[in-house]
Parts: sequence; structure tokens; C-alpha cells
Amino acid sequence: MKTPLFLYLTVLVIATCGLIYELVVGATASYLLGSSVTQFSLVIGLYLFAMGIGAWLSGHIENKLAQRFVEAELAVALVGGLCAPLLFWCFGQGWNVRLWLVVLVLVIGTLVGLEVPLLIRLLKERVELKQAVARVLSFDYIGALFAALLFPMLFLPSLGLLGTSIAFGLLNAAVAFWSTFLLELPTALAWRLRALAVGLSVGLGALLVYGDALEHFLESRLYAEPVLHSESTPYQRIVVTGSARQFSLFLDGRLQFNSRDEYRYHEALVHPAIAHTPRPVRALVLGGGDGLAVRELLRYPHLESILLVDLDARMTQLAQHFGPLSHLNQRALLHPKVHILNADAMQFLAESPPLDVDVAIVDFPDPNNFALGKLYSSAFYRLLKKHLAPQGVASIQSTSPLTARKSFWCIEATLRDAGLNTLPFRAQLPSFGEWGFILASALPLQKQHPLPSGLRYLNEEVWTALLSFPEDMKALPSPVNRLNRQTLVHLYSQES
Repeated sequence: MKTPLFLYLTVLVIATCGLIYELVVGATASYLLGSSVTQFSLVIGLYLFAMGIGAWLSGHIENKLAQRFVEAELAVALVGGLCAPLLFWCFGQGWNVRLWLVVLVLVIGTLVGLEVPLLIRLLKERVELKQAVARVLSFDYIGALFAALLFPMLFLPSLGLLGTSIAFGLLNAAVAFWSTFLLELPTALAWRLRALAVGLSVGLGALLVYGDALEHFLESRLYAEPVLHSESTPYQRIVVTGSARQFSLFLDGRLQFNSRDEYRYHEALVHPAIAHTPRPVRALVLGGGDGLAVRELLRYPHLESILLVDLDARMTQLAQHFGPLSHLNQRALLHPKVHILNADAMQFLAESPPLDVDVAIVDFPDPNNFALGKLYSSAFYRLLKKHLAPQGVASIQSTSPLTARKSFWCIEATLRDAGLNTLPFRAQLPSFGEWGFILASALPLQKQHPLPSGLRYLNEEVWTALLSFPEDMKALPSPVNRLNRQTLVHLYSQES
């Protein structure tokens, strides 16, 4: 056996690969199935359990340790490298994704759990057992740290889920190949294993080279319309489907708008808030990186400034420069009145001096995870209240009062808990059905002037109707969504 240093580096690589597969499967499951907390909890628990199975199985391998280690590397390269493409394929075929998720995690975890004990047993032939265990576990943990840091910051944005999965399968295949030189193997067996590693590398390499085409093919099976644009950012998966004339925006697999009826949503989100504000001069938009809420605000010439705060720079760049979207928002984000800040909205509100804005448009995705749930918490709304002018009004998208009735009224109760007066209303959107909004202000809400003319959906008669809730959407006694106890996320996951 060659120097142990290279085997320690092997541990570093396989630990990085193992955690990357765990993160890839968790992110893919969140994208396809929603509820990221549930998916990651399931993946982490299953993965650790499977590693325990692998470690137990390693104790039953009595001989041919080097051969079994290389074979395990080849197996994890194949299964781990193809885990994301397989999950996308299963979803597109209408198969039980959750079942395949469990199978893949159990297989990968078992193989990864098998590797480290085998390496320790191989190393103890050259170094003391306590030294082998200490160093192997040290490199194992360092590899896990590398994976945790680099996955969201480097691999996911640059390679996407499919590319990351395949690239690390290639890396495992490379480990298998170089291990045939590090470990003592019969010559004929070593060459056979090298041939398998090379063949697997060629196959995975071809998939990586044609990764964009593969991703486009698999993703196209998830949507009813052709995919116009897709990319992974550090924060989300952005997909635009349809055509230049009529298209839909999806974030993490969830529909955000359809261009044929988005005007109904954005008119309801923006214009009632303006109508309840005496004379707005300064506007703040939180979320809404597509620029469509800003487009509606720009109808008002007396608005002097509009600050858009959206976490994802790629989303606001698309809204500025992606042809169909910039045409739909009428190039709103390039208007000289508009200032864009790419930042976490809650952190921005917490760190900024009072902005004294007259109108705030809060347009976040639905609270399907804790990262979004904090933006619907009483702590967030208290921060928002601090930045409103004395007569300022906020408008909050608040999910559907029909299909997510408990969630809607939980948001309303949370706003009241933050010391805000509320005015809930709803709108009918063909793409979504009934949708809910809430106006909020430190002062009692009173309509100051009529809605502007020339809107495609809203008028005074329609507005009066939107304030009425049928029996199946009326208010329910609701808990408050607090930052340290995000009841809303659990309610929404039960209703969605």
C-alpha cells in the first residue's frame, strides 16, 4: 500500500461527495415536492440511518477489503451521479418521487457508510488504529465542511442540480480509479476496475457535457409548456415557460404568475394601497423582483422614488434584460425613479434607519418554508411598521383565503399583533383561483381617493365586491406567526 497521505485525501473527497449528494437530493426533493424543511429533514435522517447500515455491513466483510472499497466507490459514483436526473425523470413520468427519493438516499448513504470503515481497516495495516481513526474522521469532517460551504455558493449556481450531481459522480469515479494504484490489488483485477472507472467516467462526462440539453429535456417534462429560460441561483430555481407572447414564471417549481392574467394580481396588490394613502411620494417594494408591482406604481407621477428590495440579483437582472419579462413589466426596473437593492428584506429593515415610506408593497412567495415564514412573522411586521410614514399603508400578498384559509387569517392576525390595523380583501385570478391580500396601517384604514381609471381589472364596483368574503372564506380564530414559533409554515404545509 502506498503512503497513507493519499488515502487521507481520498477520505476528504469521498466525504465531500457524500454530503453533496445529500444536499442535491434534499434540494431536488424541495424543488419537486415543496416543503423544504420536511424534505431536508427526511433526507438527513435517512442518510444518517443508511450510513449506520453501511458501517454495520462493513463489519461483515472479512477479506478483499481493497476490492470492496473500489467497488463501493464505483457504485456510489453511478447512483450519486445520477440521483438528481433520476428524480427529475421520475417526476416527469408521474412515478412516486418520494419512494424513489427514499431508495436513492438509502443506497447512497449505505455505500458512503461502507467506505470509511473499510478505509480505516486498510490504513491500520500501516499506522496505529487510534491514529488512523483520528485522521480519517478529521478529514471526513473537513470534507463535509467543504461541501456545505461550496454547494450553495459555487456548485449550485454554476452547475445546477443535475450538473452538480453528475460532476461529483465523476469525482467518485476518479477516486475509484486512483484507488486502484494506491491499494494492493491483483493486477488483472486492478485493470478491470480501472476499465470500469474509465467507462463510468466517459458516460458521466458525456452527460455533463450535454448537461444543458439533458436539463432542458428533463425540466420540459415537468411543465405543460416549453421552457424558455431556466437557471439555478444561490437562492432558488428560476424557470420561465411558454412563449414570448404568453409565459409563466416558476420559482422552485411553484407558479408565480401567468402573463395572461398577472395584471389582476398586481392591480389588486398595488392600487388599493395607493387609494388608501393621502398622497404617496415614497414607495417601498419588498420582493417582487419581476418588476410587475413596480410597473403599477409607475402609473402615479407624484411618486418620487421607488425602492425595490429583492434577495436574488439574478431575478432583478432577468426582469431588466430578459425580453418577454422586461416587455411585460414595461422596462419598469430601468426607470430612473426606481432603485434596486439585492438584500434580505428582514435584515434590510432591521439595519436601516426609518425610511418613512408612504406605501409598502410586500410581495413574497407563499410561506412554504421557514426562510419565507420569517417574512410573515410579527417581528417582520413590527420592523415594517417602523418604516411606514404616520399615514403609510402596506399591502401584503397573503395566499388564498379559500385553499389556504387558516394561513390567510393567520397572516391577518399576525399583522394585528404587530400593532397594525388591517383590511383584508380578495381577488379572482384564473391561474390561481381566489387570492388574498391585506392592507395594513398604523392608523385606521380609510379610502382617500378613487382608484385610477384605465385599469384592466379593478374599478370601484369591483373593489366593493372584493371586500366581501363568502362563508367558506370568512375569518377564523387564528394564531400569531412568531419568529421563534412559525405556526404559519406548518399551517400552510397542511393546506397546500
